[in-house]
Amino acid sequence: MGIRPGVLALAALAASLLATQASAREPTLSVVPVTRAPAEETLLLDGLIEAVQQSTVSAQTSGTVQALPYDVDDSVPAGALIVQLEDSEQQARLNQAQAALEEARAGLADARQRFERIESVHARGLVSQQEFDQARNNLAAAEARVARAEASVAEAEKQLAYTRITAPYGGILTERHVEIGEAVSPGQPLLSGLSLEQLRVVVDLPQKYADLARSQRRATVTLSDGRVLETGAMTFYPYADPATHTFRLRMPLTEPNGSLFPGMLVKVRVPVAQRDTLWVPATSLIQRSELRALWLLDDRDRPRLRQVRPGVRDGDRLEILAGVDEGERVVINPSALVGTGWLALPAGAEADQ
Repeated sequence: MGIRPGVLALAALAASLLATQASAREPTLSVVPVTRAPAEETLLLDGLIEAVQQSTVSAQTSGTVQALPYDVDDSVPAGALIVQLEDSEQQARLNQAQAALEEARAGLADARQRFERIESVHARGLVSQQEFDQARNNLAAAEARVARAEASVAEAEKQLAYTRITAPYGGILTERHVEIGEAVSPGQPLLSGLSLEQLRVVVDLPQKYADLARSQRRATVTLSDGRVLETGAMTFYPYADPATHTFRLRMPLTEPNGSLFPGMLVKVRVPVAQRDTLWVPATSLIQRSELRALWLLDDRDRPRLRQVRPGVRDGDRLEILAGVDEGERVVINPSALVGTGWLALPAGAEADQ
């Protein structure tokens, strides 16, 4: 029966490490027991950062584009003028409406004076009931004409205001749909933009994990440098994408801090299962080529090298899938065995920090 390559490699590593000298002093070792603790199985997905506020501003009146103070990628404060339309037509309509209002008010004043004169003599019985009713109706009609003229002025003022398009919120212009001198009509898109003040992460969750994620409502969002982002409450879309059969999950970012931008990719970890497993400190693992091993103390407190099969790393601890038992003592500072004269680590061997 042949000897497995892993056993040969372990034996070679142990032999090269155990260079004993009579005068060697025994190193000081830090030892902890192998512990058993639950581990979460997580699903790692690619998430996308997007802006909560992103919109396209459209024209609400007709006119010719007269000015575009901001260009694409410019930062725009809230309320700033972003499009100016030529307003001569709207200004003329406002002037007409204001003139009609003045005329209606004059007619109302005349109708009111006539009604007051007829009302005073009607009380003495000097005019007929028909003349009195006609004067009263003329007054009501004059009041209605004034109300209609005031509404026309308000509409004309609104149409004039529509020639000045302002930013609904502070943000970045992302697209320009018109150019200076172009004629526009109501409903035509003018500019698109988004706000960097409110961002969120969206991720597509496979259908098989949707129910568990919806019940757990826990996820961790990290950047490529490992920094964890703070998120708010999860929102699950109540329908699946018919093409990918995935459910969309959305989480607001509570602290965008100015370094995050729409379109960036982030990593989203969603817990999907839990299991019991063995853990050791991550500093205790020895790596050499394809070999993974730990120094374990035997019954006589002597370090022995043993090949193991590591699993996932969780912070400063490492999962061990095979090779150790719960309660065994593992050396967490294998570098203490290097260069002591009692144990020598050969060139090329590294401790996984």
